[in-house]
Amino acid sequence: MDAIRSDLENRELALLAPYAAHSAASLGRAHPEPEHSLRPAFQRDRDRIIHTTAFRRLEYKTQVFVNHEGDHYRTRLTHTIEVGQIARSIARALSLNEELAEAVALAHDLGHPPFGHAGEKVLDDLMVDSGGFEHNLQALRIVEVMERRYPGFPGLNLTWETREGIIKHMPAYTGPMPEGLSNEIALSLEAQAVDVADEIAYNNHDLDDAMRSELFSEEDAMEASLWAEHYEAARSAYPTAEADAIRHETIRRIVNAQVNDLIESARERIKALSLRDLADVRLRGHGVASFSEEMSRRNLELKAFLMRRMYRNERVVHLGEEARRTITALFEAYIENPDLLPEHVARREKIDGRPRMVCDYISGMTDRFIVEQRDRLIAG
Repeated sequence: MDAIRSDLENRELALLAPYAAHSAASLGRAHPEPEHSLRPAFQRDRDRIIHTTAFRRLEYKTQVFVNHEGDHYRTRLTHTIEVGQIARSIARALSLNEELAEAVALAHDLGHPPFGHAGEKVLDDLMVDSGGFEHNLQALRIVEVMERRYPGFPGLNLTWETREGIIKHMPAYTGPMPEGLSNEIALSLEAQAVDVADEIAYNNHDLDDAMRSELFSEEDAMEASLWAEHYEAARSAYPTAEADAIRHETIRRIVNAQVNDLIESARERIKALSLRDLADVRLRGHGVASFSEEMSRRNLELKAFLMRRMYRNERVVHLGEEARRTITALFEAYIENPDLLPEHVARREKIDGRPRMVCDYISGMTDRFIVEQRDRLIAG
């Protein structure tokens, strides 16, 4: 049966670019284990991530709107799936390893706490004297320590390349790095593709969700040139279409324009740098998978519009206030009385210390579960 995996690895050698990450050349896993007979290394990583408890919880974790506000808004899970889809498209066009890109994409938000970035800020403040909280580091902690699915090792025992992509899918990250990972070398192009796919996905689905929730209108969004260009083009192409269809068509066109720009820009940089292999990428490939200068400008303009009209909207700001009250109340209650914690959580205190134990527990909660716990322990 090992011949099947070997055939797939040989197919990678034939089809992928020399500067792509190849499964057979992986730097390996922290805990040695036999290769799977059917699946190459990065496919195995992806499959392990999908089966985690943390991945399933993403369905009930905030993207921007809390889960109970409506069934049709994006959640962390739908966002993650969209990032994976865009990252695979980019990887395929650039002859990169789609399975590594998808593995990093599916794991990139595993560390997000309830209430999204608002919850992350609260936990970081509460943990200021105990190492802080950062969702990329927490995602790595989940796959290395907190998921307990295999008797032979802690965590998921993912490959070095997937772990690196999780912690550093944002190239600007300069924080502390776990043992074996480095800030000194450039990311694989697969991980770089995930970073941009993440930005493309959340900017565009935030546009859609904000309009659906009537935070602003299609006409309001004409302030952003990306929206204005493609909205006018969609209306011109489909003059009798309903407003919802025009909105979806506009967003589809923006996503396509950004993906195409990224692919063409990356190809130009790869050619200009004469990247020969992955080692070349590591040495000289910083920022290869990124937008052109013009698309970067227009993307920043879109983000600025969303900041003004969505993220600073009273409804969204209120979510941050609710997050601070709820998370702070539970954190303080568990710190003062750890007997309130489940036994499997409480036993981690001797290993991690009480603040980290409590932080891990709260960060893993879904939006609805943390509200239930608040009402049961605090309000009750």
